[in-house]
Amino acid sequence: MDLAQEYAAQVTAAVPDLPGPELLPERLARACVAVLPVDGAGLSAFFAADRRLPLGASDPHSATAERLQFTVGEGPCISAHASGQTVFADAQSLHARWPVFADALVARTPIRGVISLPLHGALTGLGALDLYVLRPDDLRVLSLTDALTVCAALSDCFATAMAGEPRREGGPSWLDAPAATRRALVWQAIGILNAGLELPSPDALALLRAWAYSHDSDLDDVAAAVVERRLPVEALSLATDPTR
Repeated sequence: MDLAQEYAAQVTAAVPDLPGPELLPERLARACVAVLPVDGAGLSAFFAADRRLPLGASDPHSATAERLQFTVGEGPCISAHASGQTVFADAQSLHARWPVFADALVARTPIRGVISLPLHGALTGLGALDLYVLRPDDLRVLSLTDALTVCAALSDCFATAMAGEPRREGGPSWLDAPAATRRALVWQAIGILNAGLELPSPDALALLRAWAYSHDSDLDDVAAAVVERRLPVEALSLATDPTR
């Protein structure tokens, strides 16, 4: 059994624990950890600038790492998607290239190295795979060829599942994944700020990010607080006017 076949077998083996088409991305992420010498994995989709959607992660630390990249607006996954190239980042590279993200990552997770790979084939330009290690030296253990093989297998598996899924009004089933559903609250919160503070969407997103960073939170949690009216628009409006 070659690596791609082993990966496919691990995806199938995860079905009893993670049933349902909406959990396919999480199965794909866990299978990466099962066949590669990494400690975590996460899968994200990109729809437009600043429209990043988490699809699934192998574990809570990997999910946190994705949310931190989205909160600060920088990180290896964002760079890999923008460049279309694989990005290797040990602790030194993380701090040199994305210092705000690196500080948050060290403070909130044990992750110390990241490999980010753009998705392949039919999914080219649509998303990226993050692989995480807890020890920076473990990046040297991971074969780039193996990482690319698994990324290609993941891309093919995901693309095949998407092509075979019946069309439905609410979009693909993986949009119902818990992480994706929570991220959708960010777009709702932006709409609330559009109306309540008369801010254009880029400025509303920047305000939410600034609030999250200054309050040691993440963007998804801040957005949920806005949508659920636990964080009043009036409180955010004070942040837009330093004279008040």
